[in-house]
Amino acid sequence: MDAKRTERQSYDAEIGFRQQQSAMPGRGGLVRIKAAFWNTVGGIKAIKQEVAIACVAFPLSFFIARDLWTWVALIASLLLVLSIEFLNTAVERLCNHIQPEKHDAIRITKDLASAGVFFALLLVALVWIAAAVARLAL
Repeated sequence: MDAKRTERQSYDAEIGFRQQQSAMPGRGGLVRIKAAFWNTVGGIKAIKQEVAIACVAFPLSFFIARDLWTWVALIASLLLVLSIEFLNTAVERLCNHIQPEKHDAIRITKDLASAGVFFALLLVALVWIAAAVARLAL
């Protein structure tokens, strides 16, 4: 019975190794794309609040935008905030992993990443307010 278990564990380890290898750049084709997709889903789970706001704002953008380019600006600003929030979350988690205790250099690094999110949010506010004012001016 133990021999079968060891054989199964060896097989599972080999499959896991092949899956990891197929997710490496330059290998795996569709398997790599699938792995990248699930990595993205995992990342989205890390910033649920921002994704929820974007999901509410997306349909609202169709009512605010007067033309295609305004709509593109609205959606692009949302995507920019999400991108910067992903990077901010990655920086914070990496900093917490490297230095779990409070440290001035880590605090400054986290503050800089947070400032990036803040300015992206200011850009979103600017774009969405301008689009709303233009819509109401009709």
